[in-house]
Amino acid sequence: MPKPTQGGPNPLFTRWLQEWRDQAAERGRLRSQRAYERALSSLHKYPLPLRSGREARILQYFGEHICRQLDERLERHCQAQDGTVLTGLHATASSQKDQEDGELLGSRDPPAALQPALCATEPDQNKGQCLKKKQAVSRQRGRRYFPDPRSGAFAILVALYQDSVNPHSRGFLTKPELQRAAQLLCEKSFFLADPGSKNTAWSAISTLLRKELVLKTNIPARYSLTDSGLTIARELAALNEPKEKDSDSLAAKAADSGDPLLLLEGDDESKQSPNRDALPNGPTSRKQDLVSELQRHNVPFSIRKLHIGDFLWVARERVLPVAGQPPAARELVLDYVVERKRMPDLCSSIIDGRFREQKFRLRQCGISHPIYLVEDSGSTQHLSLPEKTLQQAMTNTQVVDDFFVKRTRDLRESAAYLTLMTRQLTRLYEDKTLLSCTKEELEQERPLQPSAGSCRLLTFAEFNEGAVKNKAQTVSEVFARQLMQISGISGDKAAAILERYKTPASLLAAYATCPTPQCQEQLLSDVKCGKLQRNLGPALSKTLAQLYCTSGPLP
Repeated sequence: MPKPTQGGPNPLFTRWLQEWRDQAAERGRLRSQRAYERALSSLHKYPLPLRSGREARILQYFGEHICRQLDERLERHCQAQDGTVLTGLHATASSQKDQEDGELLGSRDPPAALQPALCATEPDQNKGQCLKKKQAVSRQRGRRYFPDPRSGAFAILVALYQDSVNPHSRGFLTKPELQRAAQLLCEKSFFLADPGSKNTAWSAISTLLRKELVLKTNIPARYSLTDSGLTIARELAALNEPKEKDSDSLAAKAADSGDPLLLLEGDDESKQSPNRDALPNGPTSRKQDLVSELQRHNVPFSIRKLHIGDFLWVARERVLPVAGQPPAARELVLDYVVERKRMPDLCSSIIDGRFREQKFRLRQCGISHPIYLVEDSGSTQHLSLPEKTLQQAMTNTQVVDDFFVKRTRDLRESAAYLTLMTRQLTRLYEDKTLLSCTKEELEQERPLQPSAGSCRLLTFAEFNEGAVKNKAQTVSEVFARQLMQISGISGDKAAAILERYKTPASLLAAYATCPTPQCQEQLLSDVKCGKLQRNLGPALSKTLAQLYCTSGPLP
């Protein structure tokens, strides 16, 4: 470790910053190492002595974390001296250590960081004031940390406590699990920052880790309560328990939770770079604007990681909360899902092939009312595809693929449409009995009829797990994706071929029984496709025969 520099007006701070920089380098924390190096560079340029870490806040690259570290280290340093106390953030030291610390701070006078309250040299009339300050500091140190109700720290502690008392608990929660569980107990979002701020409710985890109330282990991170954290969390959970006199209001809240809840696609990990967040028209900025619009319309929503679609609605089971237990309410996915596309996104998805793949996955996800929400439909300039191509793609999506296509002018109009859909689904499902079922059972049921008294829906967990893009696939699913790579083979045509031949092996076996090449070329021409049950046709049948029956290069 390099020897700390003795020159300069703040050698104590310089030495501590060098120690922290070297520790970060040893542990491989490159970002922390860089932060300390920049703080050291800024401190070397400052010509005046600093009395506390708080005063260093005026310097460039001195953030709240570094300043707090300096104050805590300064406090421990002063307490190590004989008869030393701290008043606020200003250190006091006994006169017998003045010379030593004065040399460290670059002055023969009493050190600036230790000047403000030398009680040994104060007049008698000020001794009473010093004693009052000492008592105030001791009371402040003795006060236990207790987060505010419905705050981020409160929600994290209670969520971890509820998991710890669950008999099926693993003893920890991952970050996405903890965020989802804590979001129900917090008024602030754990996934999106408020407009004009970069902090979410998840930012409180750093305070809990620093105060050793929460333990973080493993990679990916696992979070659990320490002994002290468990004590505080138990008290917070007791405050959160429903009281008997509030049973009427709790019943009303439980009834409200039965209304459709709009789910927005969002990344639980929230891995967005600062530069990307700063873009005025970037994806994070647009999402925050959409959240603001939904809040303005009083639309209940939650941000989840959706594997298909950008918006969908779930109905929560109406249950009363039980103290000390995680929410047991199940969530059923309503029969509507929205895929949102801006014109530039639509253009790029057509070019790289995602457009067809997404439509195929939407048809296979188990929801019978897919909606394509096309935003900025009038802005077709400076795009890679002509306007006619984009208009034809939207028309095909509605006419051929049987999607409902909704075109909006801007984000505000999209938020208004989602608001209307939420209210319409509330009226549609409010008198219905909703039953859970598997995806296989759902395929045998008819879509919800207006006169039906009940309907069967997928659970959110089953829906989202079944929509994973890179999950393990069957041979038939891979065969369908392979067929869709051929020009002219849509999802309906691929599904029609799969009904007759489930695997490539069965199709090759059928080709092998054909006596002539002409018979092979006509094998699939009479396959019925789509709602109109039209034939696949001789052209596509010939193309498929050439693909699967030609041993060498294709002609």
